[in-house]
Order: sequence, then structure tokens, then C-alpha cells
Amino acid sequence: MFAKQSVEHRFNKLLGEKAPGFISGVLQIVNNSNLLQKADPKTILNAAATAATLDLPINQSLGRAWIVPYKGAAQFQIGYKGFVELAQRTGQYSAITAIAVYENQFQSFNTLTEELNGDFSKQGEGKVVGYAGYFRLLNGFSKTVYWPMEQVQAHGKRFSKSFGNGPWKTDFDAMAKKTVLKHTLSNWGPLSIEMQTAMVADQGVQRTEGQYSYEDNPENIIDLNDIKDNKERQRLREYIQTATSEQLDKVEDAIIELSLEEEAHNRRLMLQNESNG
Repeated sequence: MFAKQSVEHRFNKLLGEKAPGFISGVLQIVNNSNLLQKADPKTILNAAATAATLDLPINQSLGRAWIVPYKGAAQFQIGYKGFVELAQRTGQYSAITAIAVYENQFQSFNTLTEELNGDFSKQGEGKVVGYAGYFRLLNGFSKTVYWPMEQVQAHGKRFSKSFGNGPWKTDFDAMAKKTVLKHTLSNWGPLSIEMQTAMVADQGVQRTEGQYSYEDNPENIIDLNDIKDNKERQRLREYIQTATSEQLDKVEDAIIELSLEEEAHNRRLMLQNESNG
């Protein structure tokens, strides 16, 4: 499948000169996993294409992204370092991190003021009592989220049938950091289209390209085209805000298709009032 000219062209378009090395890495990962060798090849290809689209390496030691077998299919999974890298690319974050909090460091956490009190100059010792996610934007906005260990475990058990196996067993620390940071970013961080794609693709299986099912945590299928529509809607919304009446006429079909008639109508009224004023 990966030797097909159409597939090679697809990855060359996504990665350029990095494509041959990326494909070799995917094949090596499959060759080293008996479960991936038995998985649906199309789901492996689509998981690899997702990683390539996000330009994230799938080398497990780098902690950015993985291709993981689950019940005869291949999932794409992103690590917390992958979310950090995607956030950095937006140019809006001045700081971002996720950490394990040890019992010798932790003092208290105020859920209202989001103040995590502790001595983080100390090297962590003893057991891990929780995990924290934090980011600060260039405009000064910041957010701290702290989950006690019990909350992390409860979340993992609720949203992953394979909790206690797979990545949750082999690298609990990385999964816990990813879970808390993903929650922090998805609820309060500015999300680029890349980051939105990563949120949707995480732990998803693509049997049909662009449609994600969550076989480890069954949910409704999410269509990636919805995200693409959101991007186009935002681009057109920004265009409407400064467009002339003539320009609005030219994009009327797109405005109707993306349900932005009201915003276009308000813009026309403003232009009319300016003309009459």
C-alpha cells in the first residue's frame, strides 16, 4: 500500500523531502509490532497521514505521536509533547507545560483562584499526588489546571476501555500529562486548525479518511470536514467585517452556505448608514 504511487505522492506533498524517511519509519513501526501487522492497513495509512499532516514524528521515544493497535485497527495518538509543539507553532503561547506533582512539592490548590501552592524548586520525591497543566499567552492571559491523582484515574477509566493496559499501563505519566494538558488547552487555549485536528484525531481510528471513530471509547463519528468548514467560516467572517457592498455581493453564495447571512446583513446596514450619514 505504501509503495503505491498515489500514496507516495500524497506523503511527498505533505512532507516534501522528509517523506521517504517518514514512510520508512512507519514501516519499521509496523514490522516491530505483531498487532499492527494484523491491523487494517487502511487505518495504519490514515493514522500515518494524520501524523504527516500535523508534521509530528511517530518515533515513540520522541513523545510527539504514536500509531497504536487496538482491536484490529490502528489508532492515532498524540502525546503531550505533541500538543506543546502545536501550541508553540501558533506563536500565541509564551509558556506551556504539563507536570507531575509529587507529595513533597504539593501544599494546596484553590479551584476558584487557580492558585497551585507548593515548592516546585524541590526535586519531586515520594508518590505522585496529581498532575498540572499550565499555559501563558503573549497577551498575558494564563491558566492553571490541577487534577488530583484520583481525578486522573477516574477520567482514564471513564474514557478508555483499555485503561490499565496499553499506553495507560506502559507510560501512565505521559498519558496523564497529555490528558490534563489537552483538557486545559481545549477549554481555555486559542486553538489553531492544526490543534483542533489533533484534538479530534487523538485516539481515533479512520476507516474512512476524515471520519474518526473512537473504538476504545465509542462515541459519535466526527467528520474532519466540520473543522474545515469552521476554518472557512472564520475566514469569511473576518472578510465580511471589512468588505464593501460589492464584495459582499460577490461572495453571497458562500455566505449563505456557511450561514453568515445575518453578519453580512448587519455589515450592509452599517455601510448604508455610513453612506446616508
